[in-house]
Amino acid sequence: TIIRKAKEAILALRLERIYNKDQLLEMYLNTIYMGHGTYGIDSATKIYFGKVPGKLTITESAILAGLVAAPETYSPFRNPSSSQTRRNYVLKRMLDLDWISKSDYDISINETPALIKREANKSSLSLKDAPYFVSYILFNQLLPNYGTDMVYRGGMRVYTTIDIDLQKKAEELVSKMNHEGALIALDPNTGEILALVGGRDFDSSKFNRATQAFRQPGSAFKPIVYATALENGYRAVDHLLDAPLHFANGWEPGNYGGKYDGEVTLMDALSRSINTVAVRLAQIDGVGRVVDMSRRLGITTPHLPQDLSLALGTASVTPLEMCVAYSAFANDGYKIEPYGIKEIKGRSGESVEQNGPKMTNAISVTTAITTRSMLEQVTIWGTGAKARIEGYQTFGKTGTTNDWTDAWFAGGIPGLVVVVYVGNDNHTPLGGKITGTIAAVPVWKEFISFAVKKLKFPQAFILPPDAGVESVRVCKKTGFLAASGCPATEILVPTGHAPSSQCPWHGGSLSSARADENAPQLILAPIDDDMTHYKYAMRVLSEPAESPEEVTIQAPDTPVVTKKTEDKEHAKVPDKNDDPYKKDPSKQVEMEAKYQELLKRYNIIE
Repeated sequence: TIIRKAKEAILALRLERIYNKDQLLEMYLNTIYMGHGTYGIDSATKIYFGKVPGKLTITESAILAGLVAAPETYSPFRNPSSSQTRRNYVLKRMLDLDWISKSDYDISINETPALIKREANKSSLSLKDAPYFVSYILFNQLLPNYGTDMVYRGGMRVYTTIDIDLQKKAEELVSKMNHEGALIALDPNTGEILALVGGRDFDSSKFNRATQAFRQPGSAFKPIVYATALENGYRAVDHLLDAPLHFANGWEPGNYGGKYDGEVTLMDALSRSINTVAVRLAQIDGVGRVVDMSRRLGITTPHLPQDLSLALGTASVTPLEMCVAYSAFANDGYKIEPYGIKEIKGRSGESVEQNGPKMTNAISVTTAITTRSMLEQVTIWGTGAKARIEGYQTFGKTGTTNDWTDAWFAGGIPGLVVVVYVGNDNHTPLGGKITGTIAAVPVWKEFISFAVKKLKFPQAFILPPDAGVESVRVCKKTGFLAASGCPATEILVPTGHAPSSQCPWHGGSLSSARADENAPQLILAPIDDDMTHYKYAMRVLSEPAESPEEVTIQAPDTPVVTKKTEDKEHAKVPDKNDDPYKKDPSKQVEMEAKYQELLKRYNIIE
């Protein structure tokens, strides 16, 4: 623009008053773009000829001088013919200006420059620090929005959200894993990407497993199923049956180890990752509602099965999606938009782009907090107990897929949510029945432990005024208020919906339990018939005596109210022979090829 040109003219006049022409030329030659990601004569000399400027021949100097007008067009690597034509023009001008003799000209015009040998299809893109993160923002934001010329030659300064210490720790941990995998860390209150690692070694594989690998999360998906149930009015203290499932088409989802515990509370089922309860919940909720909850929480994958297997984590999702979804449990129900660039400034320091938190309300604050409370139980006495960070409220969930091909841990503390994924690119088993607890939890815990030493995070979640929850001490097994003989835990339930009577299984009054309007309910799924109910429902065998003189009364029934649900949605049942990775949406070889295509599209490949 005219204004810009005027500003440049004024700046040039000011510079000429401070520096002489030789000094200005020196500064110019030290900063000018010379192609292939290099700036300045010194860097260009090394890239093209492998030497220092003082060792350049006349021909080599002419080649470099010719690059100034159009570095990519006159690149001796990319366009040797154009480079030679341009070199000859520069040599002729030098002769005409008496800067070189006729004999020097004759020698130089016939000289073949000794260029550095470069591998065919070698990228000029060199990513040393945080390569998976840099390639992510480069190909998803910078190049599509600004183009190669602006990004590489526009003098941009890009300020990112990465914490370099957390990033280096994440890279160290992932590089030491026995299998491929990914780690991503988000600030759940802002959406800032604090660390992102998409594989063990970027030089060996450009496949970014943090953002491109669509993998089955297994039980790490279950919190979304439970959040749907809580939103529909059920509580952590309510009961479902943990009993074998037999569907008409032969599908028989079972528990790890083949064990069934009969009637269990929702919080117990999630803490111990009981499969049959998750499937029953999905049938009660309706698969459509679970899918809707997934979308609201930030799961964008097109690979969500529309059947009951969704409850077991058969969707194909990326670690980034899972991190976004879990962030809603940490920030009172808001879906965040993850971002890696805070600000972009132009060559003159002007702000070109600014980014900040973008959040939308996904679920109610009560649903978010009660789901998180259940996930805290997972890290206190459930499958994720080894992940608990001493001194910090910790929530999370393990995930392991069939045949032990994928292992996960997703969760966080106040102010930080982290997802760790471990799995082979060819979907072969990890070996030795390796679960999320074995493969992912140690990496997750070491990263979080490092983070709390490096940064200051709150030790506890602060409940907002509109939380709508109350804390109660209940029996893990029954959900009633804990009596002296109960295995007890603290759990959050919606305000006004906590049981008021003590557990009749461990010393409380059966009559009080029966009169309790907020007593836990046994929710029967559509698939549960009378025989299953009779066989697996828990029962109180006797009424605790009110005084030593009273005689114990036999009570073969239960104080838990039974609620039978209908299959209004007619939930689809998956094919028992479904192969989850028969059509892998993100094959490693295809992702590697896609990376090379992007390099060519943006002219960053030789």
